[in-house]
Amino acid sequence: MSLQGKTAVITGSNSGIGLGVARELARAGADVVINSFTDRDEDHQLAADIAKEFGVTARYIKADLSKGAEARALIEQAGKCDILVNNAGIQHVSPIEDFPVEKWDAIIAIMLTSAFHTTAVALPMMRKAGWGRVVNIASAHGLTASPYKSAYVSAKHGVVGLTKVTALETAKEDITVNAICPGYVKTPLVEAQIPDTAKEYDMTEEEVIEKVILARQPSKEFATVEQIGGTAVFLCSDAAAQITGTTISVDGGWTAL
Repeated sequence: MSLQGKTAVITGSNSGIGLGVARELARAGADVVINSFTDRDEDHQLAADIAKEFGVTARYIKADLSKGAEARALIEQAGKCDILVNNAGIQHVSPIEDFPVEKWDAIIAIMLTSAFHTTAVALPMMRKAGWGRVVNIASAHGLTASPYKSAYVSAKHGVVGLTKVTALETAKEDITVNAICPGYVKTPLVEAQIPDTAKEYDMTEEEVIEKVILARQPSKEFATVEQIGGTAVFLCSDAAAQITGTTISVDGGWTAL
C-alpha cells in the first residue's frame, strides 16, 4: 500500500501511539505533520528524523489542542490534510465526586472537542481533493468502561459517536471515517509505570503486567504502536474503502469479554 502524495496530520504525535502511527504512515509513503503542545528542538528533530528515514516530507507544528482555535489552526497550517488521525489524549483517575473540574474540562477538550475542530477543517480539504481518511484513536474504553475514569471513558465514547456521525455525512464520497480502539499499548509512558506498580503491589514486574495492568486483556500481551500504526495504514488502503463508521479493536480480546 503506497500513500505517496498524501499528507497525514497526526495529533499528539511526538511520542507513544501518535508517533508510532506517524512512522507507519510515513513508511507507507505519506508526508506527515506531527504535533504536540510543546515547541522544543527535539520535537522538530523527530520530524527531521522521519523525513530522513522514510524519504518523505515531515513537519512538526505546535498546537495546544485544549484550545479550539489552535486545533483548527493546526490543520490550516498544514495546508493539506488527506489523512487525519485524531490521537491526542491525557488521563486522570479519580472518583466522580472528587474529579477536578479542570481535569474533566481538559480531557474532554483535548480528546473529544479537538477532534471535532480538526475534522471540521479537514473535511473541506478532503472534499476538494476527492479523497480522504479520518482515523480516530479511541480506546477499548470507547466501547466499555472502568471505574474512576469518567472523563476518559466519556471522551472516548464521544469519539466513537463522532466517528459514526462523520462517516454518515461523508458516506457517498471517497472519504472514510473509522475509530481504532486499542487496549493497553506498550508505550514509554506505560513502561515507566511498571516498576512503581510492581512495588505498590509487592509483585514482580512480570506478575504486575499480567495480573494488574493486563488484567482485562485476555491475550496478556501489550499491543504495539507499530500494530496501531499498521491498522491505520490499512484503513487508508483501497482494501478498506468500504469500511466506514465503525470501530476496529486492537485489544487482545478485551471487548470480547
